[in-house]
Amino acid sequence: MKNLCLLLVSFICIQQSFAQDNEALKFKLNESGSHYFQATLLNQVWVRANESNPGTTVEGNLASSTFDIGLRRTRMQLFGQITDRTFLYFQFGQNNFNAQYNSTGNRKIAPFFHDALGEYRISSKNQLKVGGGLSIISGLSRFSQPSIGTITSMDVPVFAQTTVDQIDQFSRKLSIYARGQIGKWDYRYILSDPFPISSNGQTPPALSSVANFSTKGHAVQQQAYLIYQFFDHENHTTPYMTGSYLGTKKIVNIAAGAIYQANALWNKSATGDTTYHAMMHWAVESFVDMPLANKGAINAYVGYFNTNYGTNYLRYNGVMNPANGSTLTASNSMTGQGPTYGNSYPMFGTGHVIYSQVGYLLPSKRWMPYATATLAQYDRIQGLSTNTYNLGLNYYIQGNKSKLSLDFQNRPSYQVQGDVIKAGDRLNTLTLQFQLFI
Repeated sequence: MKNLCLLLVSFICIQQSFAQDNEALKFKLNESGSHYFQATLLNQVWVRANESNPGTTVEGNLASSTFDIGLRRTRMQLFGQITDRTFLYFQFGQNNFNAQYNSTGNRKIAPFFHDALGEYRISSKNQLKVGGGLSIISGLSRFSQPSIGTITSMDVPVFAQTTVDQIDQFSRKLSIYARGQIGKWDYRYILSDPFPISSNGQTPPALSSVANFSTKGHAVQQQAYLIYQFFDHENHTTPYMTGSYLGTKKIVNIAAGAIYQANALWNKSATGDTTYHAMMHWAVESFVDMPLANKGAINAYVGYFNTNYGTNYLRYNGVMNPANGSTLTASNSMTGQGPTYGNSYPMFGTGHVIYSQVGYLLPSKRWMPYATATLAQYDRIQGLSTNTYNLGLNYYIQGNKSKLSLDFQNRPSYQVQGDVIKAGDRLNTLTLQFQLFI
């Protein structure tokens, strides 16, 4: 904790070095600039102290707590309006790069294409665009396709990216889509060709009584998302959805979305037969981001998610996990999808989730305190709640181009005694992030 405080003071002391205006890396392709090609660069450095889950080991040693430094996201975007109606977009980079990244393999194998798509605008304005390629465009929620350089909280609610690194490439899928804005409505429909679970770099779980992604068969995935915009329209350049406009727009939206894929998961029934399950998720949500009379701004969100992966599906996940092992066994831990050590907790499962966040941008435009709550009930955890809370503070050196974020997270842990799952101690994580975005 002392190290984090010293780093926070140091970063604030040098903030003036980054307070100058930055010109966008934008190149005109015609005299008016309506045709252009642009590059952006983003880096998010995390410094973190974490209370470990029971039994956690790091390089073979027990670790009740950890301290780590990592690159949460390092990205390059290349995009542009090539003609009046054609748009090109690429994103390249890496994620979750810390000392435990690929600890049993080659740490140098990290960057990859996140997005590579082309889009054609059929209508005179934004009423209808069609596109295709590798894209994060999604039908479930705004947080399923977040603009990570503009989010209010230090990190996104990852559970909303429901199949991340299972049957997609870090939430991206090979897709064709239609999207547009008609009056106050913003819509998108996506047809995706998901990756097989066998290509995600991990050994798929064995067929068992709980559902997991099937290694047999292949079906396309359908997604749809619809927003009603009461006041200003949201940005429509890329499929990504802005986290906060920092009071520059008056946004009040309601939205609904869904994802469906037939026979995506399987399990073994009590009689030994193999049963296939459709994956069906849906969500309803509301988003507000608007200036206030005192020159501050409010940012707020609430969403309800109904997630159905089949019988008792549950997956643990720890963002940029600082550990790499556990002394626990199948007899005293929940086995299946994802490691239970380090900072992991049940993040994905068949059940229900309510996610909410609120942030208040002070009139100085420099500070934004925020709070988030993820309230989940997953079938496999026998009625216990999986509630995670975050409190944080953003310090905007130059808007989202240069900012510091300090985040405190409180998460659950669980104990397994025979067939009974019990709530364990609640554990904490303190993270300092330095974001630079050009």
